[in-house]
Amino acid sequence: MLTVPLNDTHISLGAKMCPFAGYQMPIEYPTGTVAEHTAVRTAAGIFDVSHMGKVKVIGSGAVAFLNGVLANDLDRISAGQAQYSLLCSDSGGVIDDLIVYRVSDDEVRIVPNASNAPQVVQILRSLAPDEIVVHDLQTELGILAVQGPQSAQIISALGLPSEMDYMAFAIAQWQGHELTVCRTGYTGEHGYELIAPNEILVPLWDAILGHGTALGLIPAGLGARDTLRTEMGYPLHGQDISTDITAVAAKLGWAIGWTKPNFLGKQLLDAEMAAGSPRTLFGLRMLDRGIPRPHMAVLSGDVVVGETTSGTFSPTLQQGIALALLDAGTQLGDELIIDVRGRALRVEVVKPPFVPSHVK
Repeated sequence: MLTVPLNDTHISLGAKMCPFAGYQMPIEYPTGTVAEHTAVRTAAGIFDVSHMGKVKVIGSGAVAFLNGVLANDLDRISAGQAQYSLLCSDSGGVIDDLIVYRVSDDEVRIVPNASNAPQVVQILRSLAPDEIVVHDLQTELGILAVQGPQSAQIISALGLPSEMDYMAFAIAQWQGHELTVCRTGYTGEHGYELIAPNEILVPLWDAILGHGTALGLIPAGLGARDTLRTEMGYPLHGQDISTDITAVAAKLGWAIGWTKPNFLGKQLLDAEMAAGSPRTLFGLRMLDRGIPRPHMAVLSGDVVVGETTSGTFSPTLQQGIALALLDAGTQLGDELIIDVRGRALRVEVVKPPFVPSHVK
């Protein structure tokens, strides 16, 4: 089991540590997942997400190379901007969803999901021409996420740039070290992700707590990260998207550069987009009391019409919510049944997000 540089810090704070994507990670602190979730929605939370991948692609024409591999169109953004994108398989499935940071035409930084990062690096290296180098910086860098309405004030107090548009980033200095300040996140709130060298992660964490505690900031674990992203309808790789669940099925067509001449999986995705996917992703809001979980059957009468991919209790709404792949023909507002451990509970088909987004 791998550990992140802040492992001892999390333990000293009383965090419940559990295996996740090959790392020992904090799932929740003594405050509990609901309190951590609420702090992010109302004040601020700090997450250690150093298990996520960190990749740098450099060389003449790095953007052009990646544009022929990744699904989204990097020409939609300019230097200093980030983009949500997908690495798809030849069969159209999603190998990984990732954030791409365009530094220049010849340098791009990528943050893949933790468990998929080695495969992402391997695929990019196998396709890269000689002039392109793919650096795996997993053991050199960590990532801290500061999310919530008070996040800008906290980042500014650190002496770091905070006034930037959503999905923009800036390269800055802190205590003599270079770090990247990104206006990105996985919570649906105004927030930042700080990509920094491992050697400054502990003092950076401490400084964020020092400036943020009086503003209501608390440490938050992966439990709250999951409830927050589910309220937003953000997909989780391995559940809502996977090598078996395409971007079209997951309604991620907005993250695909359809007019590009080529990217991995383009032929299959073009065909699926034209024909329509047999099942697509919807939100489900519980009408009866109960908490949905992944892989629960969804029924219309006695007929199974889908399956949940994610499910949780929404601390904001105080009710169960889920994402589910449902048969073609499903309409928003439909009332269906979900089988929650043998109980037939009513749900309404809705369009995520379940609560308002404040990212911008």
